[in-house]
Amino acid sequence: MAYETFYRLKYEPFAVQPDPRFYFNSPQHAVAREYLLHAAERGRGLALLLGEIGTGKTTLSRRILAELAEDERYNIGMVVLTHSIRPRWLLEKIATLFDIEYLPDEASELFSLIVNRLFEIYNAGNKAVVFIDEANKIDDPETLEEIRGFINLETAEGDKLVTFILLGLPDLEVNLAQNAALYQRVAVRVTLNPLTADAVKAYIRHRLQIAGYVDSIFTDKALDAVASFSGGRPRLVNIICDNALIEGYIQRKPNIDEFIIERVAKNLNLIPKELGS
Repeated sequence: MAYETFYRLKYEPFAVQPDPRFYFNSPQHAVAREYLLHAAERGRGLALLLGEIGTGKTTLSRRILAELAEDERYNIGMVVLTHSIRPRWLLEKIATLFDIEYLPDEASELFSLIVNRLFEIYNAGNKAVVFIDEANKIDDPETLEEIRGFINLETAEGDKLVTFILLGLPDLEVNLAQNAALYQRVAVRVTLNPLTADAVKAYIRHRLQIAGYVDSIFTDKALDAVASFSGGRPRLVNIICDNALIEGYIQRKPNIDEFIIERVAKNLNLIPKELGS
C-alpha cells in the first residue's frame, strides 16, 4: 500500500518533478510571474529569472509556459540545457521549436530561415518566446553572441521578433557579463530567494490540499522542523516531506511529528538553518 492510500491522498503531493498543478504563488513568486509575463507580453527581448538550486525557478517557468500555451497569440518553446552549448546546437533547437523542418548545413542560411519564420509569427499577430532552463551553462562567447543577434531582431516599428527568458543560477549573470552588449539588453531581471518559515508552512499545506488532504498531516513542530532543515528551498521541502510520508507510513503514524522529520533529515545528512518568519 502506497503512502498516498494510507494518508488518503489523490496525488503524490511532494514529487520533485515540476508540476504546474502544485504551483505555489508566494508573494515573491507572484511578483516574478508578473514580471516575466510582462516580458513575454510586451516583447522585451531578454528576461532573467535567477535563483539558487531548488528555489522554484523551473516550477515557476512551467507555470508561465502553461499559461502562455493556452493563449493562441503565443508561439513558445522550452529548451533545457545539460551542458555548455555551441551556436549551431542553439540554432537547431530554436528552428525545431518554431516548426522548421529543413536544417541547412550553413549556419547563416539556418539563421535566415529562423528570421523568416519569426517574421511569419509576428505578421500573424503572434509573439515568439523561448525559455532556456539551466541557462547558466551557456558560457561560450559565440553562443552568447548568437543570442544577442536574435535579441537585436526588430521590425520596422521597433518591435522585438523574439523574447528569451533565461532561467539559471546566479552564475548566469557572470556569463552574460562576458558580452557587455548582450548584458545591457537585459530588460527584466527577477530573483527567487529561499522561502520564509511561514511560507514553507503555507507551501506544505497548499500541496497537501491540492493532493486532496483537507487537514494537516504534519504537526506544527514538524512544519517548523521542515522549514529549518530545508533552508526554505522548495525542492528540499519536497524531498524532506516525501521521505517523511514514507517514514510515517512505515511506522503507521497518522500524523508526521518533528521526530520523524529529524530522523529523515539525519538520513538525508541535513543540518538545520535559521529562517526568517
